[in-house]
Amino acid sequence: MRDTATDGLLLIDKPAGVTSHDVVLAARRAFGESRIGHAGTLDPFATGLLVLLLGRATRLLPHLDGVPKEYEAVIHLGIETATDDLDGAVVREASPPTDAAIAEAIRGLTGELDQIPPAYSAKRVGGRRAYDAARSGEAMTLLPAHVRVFEWRKVSRDGNRLRATIVCGGGTYIRALARDLGRSTGSAAHLAELRRARSGPFLVADATSMETLRAGGASLRPALDALPSIPHVTLGDEDAERVLRGMTVARGIDADAAALVDGRSGALVAFAEASGDSWQPRVVMRKVG
Repeated sequence: MRDTATDGLLLIDKPAGVTSHDVVLAARRAFGESRIGHAGTLDPFATGLLVLLLGRATRLLPHLDGVPKEYEAVIHLGIETATDDLDGAVVREASPPTDAAIAEAIRGLTGELDQIPPAYSAKRVGGRRAYDAARSGEAMTLLPAHVRVFEWRKVSRDGNRLRATIVCGGGTYIRALARDLGRSTGSAAHLAELRRARSGPFLVADATSMETLRAGGASLRPALDALPSIPHVTLGDEDAERVLRGMTVARGIDADAAALVDGRSGALVAFAEASGDSWQPRVVMRKVG
């Protein structure tokens, strides 16, 4: 059987100026593992939490709890850019909005929203990326996406810079929220700074720095740590062997999904979903011990 030393969870605090792909490449070099998946990228100018799964644990990606996402944002008022962030060319300037107009706009940008993605985004239309079309000067119509913004908190203003912590669901573009805030107030705005502080149960406070990763000092967390939001069910030897063969085992608790854990080693055996009175393995890991 293959070695499981590189099956696990890695949290990285991405610095500004590097891409999410740069982080993945650094993790590949550090751990000698080619199979690495991520639970959402960050733009190069942004900082903060990247959630990576390595090795066989990449198969858990569809089952990660990534909501809510929490971002610390700085929005520059009075200027809109082509990319909706600080890296784009200025396309429009306007007088900065009043505090009352900002408060009203935030109310309108909270809850269930139909959000038009930024022109410079990875969205595909007819098989072509939006940012490729934008760079070539081609007009592309992007359909609105349904997103959810749970709340804006810690909102404060210092001149033309508005700070806020934004809590939202997956697929939300904070750049688009900044753009739409400017437009909603009759002004203009773009995203000047962004830091991801949280993705579901994962916190940037628990992440490893890029410097530590590059220096070879990062440590993987067990694959089981990728599933903290569902029940952990301990299996005896016989049930663990059944699960390793893809067979069901009795379900003793009322839950939709569970992490099935080897009673000897404490390692993740499988992610399973409820099927009647049984657990049906959906992602089976190698048993350790």
